[in-house]
Amino acid sequence: MKRIKVGVVGVGYLGRFHAEKYAGLADVDLVGVVDADRDRAAQIAEKLNTRPLADPRDLIGHVDAVSIVVPTVQHHRVAKLFLERAIHVLIEKPMTVTLEQADELIALAAGNGAILQVGHIERFNPAITAVRPMINSPRYMIAERSAPFNVRCTDVSVVLDLMIHDLDVVLDLAGSAPKEVSAAGAAVIREEIDMAMARIVFESGCVADVSASRVSDEKKRELRIFDGKNVYASDYQAQKASVSRRGGAESPEFVALDLAAERRDTLADEIRSFVKSIQEGTRPIVSGIEGRRALALATAIADNISRGITAFVPVP
Repeated sequence: MKRIKVGVVGVGYLGRFHAEKYAGLADVDLVGVVDADRDRAAQIAEKLNTRPLADPRDLIGHVDAVSIVVPTVQHHRVAKLFLERAIHVLIEKPMTVTLEQADELIALAAGNGAILQVGHIERFNPAITAVRPMINSPRYMIAERSAPFNVRCTDVSVVLDLMIHDLDVVLDLAGSAPKEVSAAGAAVIREEIDMAMARIVFESGCVADVSASRVSDEKKRELRIFDGKNVYASDYQAQKASVSRRGGAESPEFVALDLAAERRDTLADEIRSFVKSIQEGTRPIVSGIEGRRALALATAIADNISRGITAFVPVP
């Protein structure tokens, strides 16, 4: 396989892990890490035996691909810099602030033959990968995600920060376009929305109730899927999944069966998938199209909450 030269732009809490995963791959050369905090870049670079850089432009001409792990408001500007030069991009979620920015990045990637992957990491979670092949025609889904308050994650609303993970998953599992949505939420600590609930109705008739909070006293990341006579349960934190079915004609109770779900390093799997797409010229599991789709639904939900609209409205 062709060796891939990569760089990481933004080596804060999450970006550091991106850099570590690349450094651990035998067919990848971690060329450099970029961060506005020069001391931070130097610290990570020394640990991983690579170069510390202060400007993303310093990577141009030296890399085939980059991970972009900077604040969301900078996603479009930084990704555009690389996609314009046909450099492959793995960008953390949400891919951009606006749909117009997302559309521009998708067009740049397509026009220049570059891969654009969006970091919806739950797609690689065994709690989902064990269940997804078994889903046929889901009628109802419940997704719940909560976490204690963290200042690091407040540059966008909880819809774009946490809920968007579950929006991407239910969009994928529903296998149908969203038709209308109803939403409610509130800002608790900052001006941005800190807790939100949404009901999504799909063209197929499937309904998904999705909730997210970043002002909770507990961590929770769970999904339940009602598909025919089967009920699937996914626990993202434990990386476990199960299916419940009726016990039989004389036993109306549901009987749960654990599904094989070996614990995985989901970020490592996501990055390996990105590298493989580059090497083989294949479409990434979560391309810019899927990233934009989740962003569009998240934007509609956040807009409705901000405007105080709780009735069902069509999804653009």
